[in-house]
Amino acid sequence: MDFLTKLERKYGKYAIPNLTLILISGFILGYLIEIFMPEGLQLLAMNPEKILHGQIYRLVTWVVIPPSSASILVIITLFFYFSIGRTLENSWGDFRYTVYILSGIIFTDIGMMGTYLIMHLMGQSQLLDMYYQAGLYGASTYYLCMSMFLAYAFMFPDMQVLLYFIIPIKVKWLGYLDIAYLLVMILQYGYMHYYTGMVTVIMSVLNFILFYFMSKGKTKMTPAQRKRKRKYKQQVRQSQILTRHKCAICGQTELDNPNLEFRYCSRCKGNYEYCQNHLFTHEHKR
Repeated sequence: MDFLTKLERKYGKYAIPNLTLILISGFILGYLIEIFMPEGLQLLAMNPEKILHGQIYRLVTWVVIPPSSASILVIITLFFYFSIGRTLENSWGDFRYTVYILSGIIFTDIGMMGTYLIMHLMGQSQLLDMYYQAGLYGASTYYLCMSMFLAYAFMFPDMQVLLYFIIPIKVKWLGYLDIAYLLVMILQYGYMHYYTGMVTVIMSVLNFILFYFMSKGKTKMTPAQRKRKRKYKQQVRQSQILTRHKCAICGQTELDNPNLEFRYCSRCKGNYEYCQNHLFTHEHKR
């Protein structure tokens, strides 16, 4: 039994249902703020200095800031993230998906606060001020979404998508490109001394790696398989309900329709009971 399964058995009731819908709704709110009140996003951004001065809400509100700027491709981008998020949600279940998203947010918060404190102690406060004046706060939902796509590529490597709506390509190859891109961004940010951005990327990759090892050994299930599993469990629960009468043809019981009448057929060999709709129309059991 893997670590996440143990956690799910103990804390599964705290899972957040429809988390993907909540995330996408937050992004839509962020786009609206960007369009109608651009300066408002700065009040939500992950700013360690402001957090240490009491604005603790920034540890969460930075998640509202969209992964990309408002453009004509926003609807396509949001639909894509919603699609892969819902697929992971249905495949993993609410609890595992909640853990993955929340751990990505928490790792980013820890990385940002830690980087700020280290740079402050090393006397690089001016470099931090330069970041913030340029609007570079480090924490970005873009890399949170990238780690979500990494998980999707890992779970469904042979799933095929249309690159640029034309070129069919398996998701695993896009996953490899995603990893290469993240590594390049880590090196580039390090070269630019943009350490808060570098740590954000590292934390998103670290979240995926840790989640992978914590889930090691768990059987992968497609959304269709999970749906069948839920349906089967529901049928088992229904079959465990004790009833006094059940039609041998349609399976209806007195719980389905209290007005139905049931009778045993004297001409059938065995104890076969039928509802009033099939009592005179069934084929006799010999």
